[in-house]
Amino acid sequence: MGALREEDLPNYTYEDYLLWEGDWEMVEGIAYAMSPAPTITHQEINGNIYSAMKEALQNCKNCKVLPEVDWKIADDTVVRPDTLVVCNLKDRGAALEQTPSIIFEVLSPSTKKKDRNLKYNLYASQKVKYYIMVDPAGMFAEVYRLNENGVYRMEGEFKSECYHFDIGGCAFDFSFETVFDID
Repeated sequence: MGALREEDLPNYTYEDYLLWEGDWEMVEGIAYAMSPAPTITHQEINGNIYSAMKEALQNCKNCKVLPEVDWKIADDTVVRPDTLVVCNLKDRGAALEQTPSIIFEVLSPSTKKKDRNLKYNLYASQKVKYYIMVDPAGMFAEVYRLNENGVYRMEGEFKSECYHFDIGGCAFDFSFETVFDID
């Protein structure tokens, strides 16, 4: 058996994606099965992120907080971040088709490598201003901010501290203490 060649890999499209059963993501035509149903801790943390972001942005009429929505980047690339913030939403179709300002991914053992590498690079290439990886095992979040060169710079690790987000028309403080407030 010879080495795997790029031309032998499947090359799916958004049309194919719409027909699939179960939960999938697709990057450059390659399908990735999402992890089995998220754990209770994962869902609690993601729910806390969503609620805290909604509260933090309550006075910003230009920004929407969306949990687990498909983001169609291209005809061969669709991802589903845990929570995202999009400003000046242009279309309310089946999938988001504009770049979010903030993306939160809650890490799980089966997706950690993809979130730390593939999605990290994908989100930077799409100019997502903030990428936050939340680690339920260690109960901390890593905040990355895109710099002028299109490279993420780690702003720090947060457990209970606040971070000041600035997404153009809206600037706000976000407390990570509420993210990890689970029993």
